[in-house]
Amino acid sequence: MAATAAATSISSSSVAASFPPQTQNKLSNPSSLSLSFSNSSISLQKLSLSSNFKNPNPRSSRILNVLKTVQESELVSKARDPDRLVQSQKPTILVSEKLGEAGLHLLRGFGNVECLYNLSQEDLCAKIAECDALIVRSGTKVTRQVFEAAKGRLKVVGRAGVGIDNVDLQAATEFGCLVVNAPTANTIAAAEHGIALLAGMARNVAQADASMKAGKWQRNKYVGVSLVGKTLAVMGFGKVGSEVARRAKGLGMNVIAHDPYAPADRARALGVELVSFDQAISTADFVSLHMPLTPTTNKIFNDATFAKMKKGVRIINVARGGVIDEDALVRALDNGTVAQAALDVFTEEPPSKDSKLVQHENVTVTPHLGASTKEAQEGVAVEIAEAVVGALRGELSATAVNAPMVPPEVLSELAPYVALAEKLGRLAVQLVAGGSGIQSVKVVYRSSRDPDNLDTRLLRAMITKGIIEPISDAHINLVNADFTAKQKGLRISEERIVVDSSPENPIESIQVQVSNVVSKFESALLDNGNISIEGKVKYGTPHLTCVGSFSVDVSLEGNLILCRQVDQPGMIGRVGNILGERNVNVSFMSVGRTVRRTKAIMAIGVDEEPDKDTLKKIGEVPAIEEFVFLDL
Repeated sequence: MAATAAATSISSSSVAASFPPQTQNKLSNPSSLSLSFSNSSISLQKLSLSSNFKNPNPRSSRILNVLKTVQESELVSKARDPDRLVQSQKPTILVSEKLGEAGLHLLRGFGNVECLYNLSQEDLCAKIAECDALIVRSGTKVTRQVFEAAKGRLKVVGRAGVGIDNVDLQAATEFGCLVVNAPTANTIAAAEHGIALLAGMARNVAQADASMKAGKWQRNKYVGVSLVGKTLAVMGFGKVGSEVARRAKGLGMNVIAHDPYAPADRARALGVELVSFDQAISTADFVSLHMPLTPTTNKIFNDATFAKMKKGVRIINVARGGVIDEDALVRALDNGTVAQAALDVFTEEPPSKDSKLVQHENVTVTPHLGASTKEAQEGVAVEIAEAVVGALRGELSATAVNAPMVPPEVLSELAPYVALAEKLGRLAVQLVAGGSGIQSVKVVYRSSRDPDNLDTRLLRAMITKGIIEPISDAHINLVNADFTAKQKGLRISEERIVVDSSPENPIESIQVQVSNVVSKFESALLDNGNISIEGKVKYGTPHLTCVGSFSVDVSLEGNLILCRQVDQPGMIGRVGNILGERNVNVSFMSVGRTVRRTKAIMAIGVDEEPDKDTLKKIGEVPAIEEFVFLDL
């Protein structure tokens, strides 16, 4: 459809995007059920960004955060009746694991602090109904049962550290509880521990120490290797990874890195070259892991990965234990592919006493000490205390890992488009070739509505979520989407184009363009070199409607295979037969073309993920020029 008005460009650097005028009027009321910004108050409500958009849990409609006013420096909280405010006493903050004294001092200045350590699940559930906030480390499991036992009183859970595997985020959001973490304070400590393990492993410090304490003097046995001139591959170039790289450069090492989101200019400033995953692992003498544990990275270092490495490579892991297949690492150590490993983290913690990996003579192990310095512990304590106090005051937090509520009418209207936005983001990142690094994304909304009457904050957050989450441990939501994108060097701009369409639908289509990258699928490129995909909501379901300049009609469910082919008879049957022979069920097929009998794109929806041999057979069909498999 032709545009009838000039587009409006919006940068993602503004965390508090503008609301439509009529929504601003509603938000000016301090008792509103929405997120409001005014001189007198900030009110916050939470929303699940993951699974309950079509059927939001009634619990998530309650305001359980605290409303802060300038005129009254007192705290008030909502009772179960959302129309009735009751005066509150100082909030009760439960600290269930040891926290630095500086953090406790901050907390005591704001609320009543109870430090109760080593609580069982039963004891925690019995106590939690008396608490407004809970602060944990990695040892306390904050399960759905804990949130149920809180009976609506618990307003914030603070995780003193980065990982939040021990907190049920979905349950937290359903019960209206904000979750915050402390992601920055232990960066230097973790980096220093990584370097300590690297150097100690290279010179057999732990083994030589144990040998001497056993009364032996084995100088010839523990000859090490030098670090100068060796190549270190940093897998994950975030805060910790970049600090490890900085220190390794100081030791005279050649440093390369793999991270699809790391800005190339930041890497160059440290003298680090960004490379693809395979190039990193195949050329490195040392491999240091700093990647998050996600479904994509789970056991990413396995038999196949180790087989691609240089013989005699050395592995350091101070990130997450689950990124390594530990049985595969033992095999690689036994056959000499991996000469040594230094590990601070494990799939199961603590590992079993008879673990072959822990007991291996060429493995150095420490009990998850990455953040265990006095300075880091105090820093984490202060960071999490400030986040929890801010949340209890009703302030927005850049470290929030679940989201505030948007106005109910906006949520209801945009619900079908939320899934579309996230899926388009997931598709876009999978179309980018490894090592390219995404830095610039443009989102184009086509709508019959005036640009000022279209609140796209939630959609932009979901596109950001789709792009970043598959290969990151970041949890993206409405609060932290723009902040996280900025931290990762990702700039998202928005354009709103008015078109002639039904005013009943808030959005006609969403287009996502990624610029300055290499595409795995050249047909997804526009003439300007940008990767481009476009989608619509049809019959309440997200659909992919355009790939590059090719029109398609694909329901965004399950998995997807895109093929560029010569437009000729029999192609659907040939590919369908290959999939059928391998017992891969086809859910739909769609073919789009620009000119008859020239080129076409075939989109194939499949219920199962085809194995490599099946995909190879598809690629060997003479008329197929390129193809890509996409996980939706």
